[in-house]
Amino acid sequence: MADIIKTYRQSVPAMRFMGKKYSDEDRVNGAFAAQWAQWFTNGWFDQLQSRFGFEGLYEDDDATIGLMRWKEGEPFEYWIGVFAPAGTPVPEGFSYVDFPEADLGVTWIYGQEAELFGKEHECAEKLKEQGYEIISDGEGAYWFFERYVCPRFTTPDEHGQIILDVCHYIRKAGK
Repeated sequence: MADIIKTYRQSVPAMRFMGKKYSDEDRVNGAFAAQWAQWFTNGWFDQLQSRFGFEGLYEDDDATIGLMRWKEGEPFEYWIGVFAPAGTPVPEGFSYVDFPEADLGVTWIYGQEAELFGKEHECAEKLKEQGYEIISDGEGAYWFFERYVCPRFTTPDEHGQIILDVCHYIRKAGK
């Protein structure tokens, strides 16, 4: 069974997310694994990451991202892509979302790969237990993401376990 083994606050600068947007209708067998395979097959991560250098934007800034947007009464959005410095030009065929400077509540989920997904709510609850408020954007939508950091996600430990980061936008409760 997967466990949340670490939580912390991480401050990040204003950033531009570049990628492609998917919806629930794009799921195959309930997941977006087919879209991830398409990204690797087509070299889309390399295409985006070649547009900028990783210059210490934030810790783990070279990770690939599964960005999600949820708002009551609106379609769920799942984006695949990368975070880049604010203002990075976006190549044709890709879309973007700009995010202001912010604090992230980062949680590490440790376990077998098949056990790691769909734990965003549990991660949010863990952050709330630590005194953080999960915040929405100016339109009332909640943005959160899976951060696939190498090698902790790609290289299993001696127990065959890996770590998936799940990040929520937060502020200290009561502020």
